[in-house]
Amino acid sequence: MRAGRIAALFCLGLALYVTAARASDEASTYPNRPIRLVVGFTAGGGNDIIARVIGQKLSESLGQPVIVENKPGAGAVVATEFVARSAPDGYTLLIGASGAMVINPAVYEKLNYDTLRDFAPISELGSFPLMLIVKASSPFTSVADLVAYAKANPGKSNYSSASAAFQLATELFKQKTGAPMQMIPYKGANDSVTAVIAGDVMATIADAGPVMGQIVGGQARALAVAAPTRMAELPDVPTMKEAGADFEAVLWSGVFAPKATPPAIVKKLQDEFVRIAQIPDVVARLKTLSIDSVGNTSDEFTRIIAADIDRWIAVARAGNIRLTQ
Repeated sequence: MRAGRIAALFCLGLALYVTAARASDEASTYPNRPIRLVVGFTAGGGNDIIARVIGQKLSESLGQPVIVENKPGAGAVVATEFVARSAPDGYTLLIGASGAMVINPAVYEKLNYDTLRDFAPISELGSFPLMLIVKASSPFTSVADLVAYAKANPGKSNYSSASAAFQLATELFKQKTGAPMQMIPYKGANDSVTAVIAGDVMATIADAGPVMGQIVGGQARALAVAAPTRMAELPDVPTMKEAGADFEAVLWSGVFAPKATPPAIVKKLQDEFVRIAQIPDVVARLKTLSIDSVGNTSDEFTRIIAADIDRWIAVARAGNIRLTQ
């Protein structure tokens, strides 16, 4: 019996050694063909631009083409499911945004993917704060003004939202301030912002990049930014905490591989993305979109994702928000 156990342990050790050696060999020869970066949105948006900026640098350093493939649909669910089912070999990667990776798990009753079960997070690429805006000619010049009006006029208070991410961020704002505001859904972020500027709705929470032009151009007024610090581009706009609503809502985009991708390949990609995120022209290009270049390790990114999922689940439950596809 003892000899049998020793033989079994030997075979197990040999199998583990062969597996580790094979993974090491895969990493040493990786990549030897083109890599796909799958984006769950149409070309021209923030996630698409991040993919193309980062992808070009990755191609230059790895010596293989990096192809950006747009697979829009169902709030990036189509692309996310596609990559989850792809071969775990490092050649099909997902540019995943907060909406698909941590917001959807909080609000949808059923998803065909689980972010932490089905993916290996590689690195967070960029982060962007959300901000609360109103029409420039609105009587609301502060968060306190808006909250006071909403409490006094609950039947007249509303906000526009184009996605679950913005809805949950506004729900968190409501929970922190006690402001009763009814959601008015819109198909796209531009429509949601346009509704505010036209006076069709009272306010919206949106990511900074797409609304910066309207703020600078005088069509919209930013009341607060949901970030730890003020934005350099808008130094006079307070943070939510400074404005009396003590919360943060910073979204992100990162790169993911299918879960069973060899750790050595994940590590190789992680190191590349961390390096690329610090390249001055990458930082500058993303900054034009009000995106802060990040670049962190797989372990750091995984901890952020787990904490965000727990946080947004709590917000969704408190607000009784459940969605169906």
